[in-house]
Amino acid sequence: MAGNKVELCGVNTAKLPLLKEQEKEELFARIKEGDEEAREQYIKGNLRLVLSVIKRFSSSSENADDLFQIGCVGLMKAVDHFDPSRLVKFSTYAVSMIIGEIRRYLRDNNSIRVSRSLRDTAYKAIYAKEGFVKKYSKEPTVQEIAEEIGISKEDIVFALDAIQMPVSLHEPVYSDGGDTLYIMDQVSDKKNREENWVEELSLEAAMERLNERERFIIQLRFFEGKTQMEVAEQIQISQAQVSRLEKNALKIMKQYLLG
Repeated sequence: MAGNKVELCGVNTAKLPLLKEQEKEELFARIKEGDEEAREQYIKGNLRLVLSVIKRFSSSSENADDLFQIGCVGLMKAVDHFDPSRLVKFSTYAVSMIIGEIRRYLRDNNSIRVSRSLRDTAYKAIYAKEGFVKKYSKEPTVQEIAEEIGISKEDIVFALDAIQMPVSLHEPVYSDGGDTLYIMDQVSDKKNREENWVEELSLEAAMERLNERERFIIQLRFFEGKTQMEVAEQIQISQAQVSRLEKNALKIMKQYLLG
């Protein structure tokens, strides 16, 4: 299948290995004993995580090979620092490390070049937000902005994030002559946007474990907010069948997400 071959840094991404859970456990046990060959196998078996992440930066105008290399550095750091005793899947931990490494690279090299399409999306969202506030005298949710301009929530969040200039966490935002409030103080209590990315990627991976019908039911129920009765009518099965399929799908996803 040469047509599907995509090379990054000389690596054929169409032939990346995929490790089974038992293989991961065995390799990680060997890694903890200092086995370098096991470490290399473990890294190669998780390169798909790097590919998943760099898709998020496809609009940054950065060379894909460069991003792949930086992402691999993040993956290696994840392998070296991961603690399996914590109730977190390796993939979840690794994605966070990979994203962090790429964002540091972009920031430190001052090479964030926002594409025209990203800027357009961001400005549409900003104008839609201003119009919403004027009309309803309240801040809109991302979903409401998405419905107004016909662009997905994920694309809006990514575009708005892309046009933000990097700032230091130690930059003061307020001072009353006494204690100074820094940006670090404001973001420390809020969920990091990168964590949202991790959750999205993990959720996408979990949904890939479902068959087509189960995936469609989860989409209708939890992403479009339909009731079981509405889903049953749409796909022409009984509500009891919808309930059973939904329960099984959630069980499969939970098993994957919790390892």
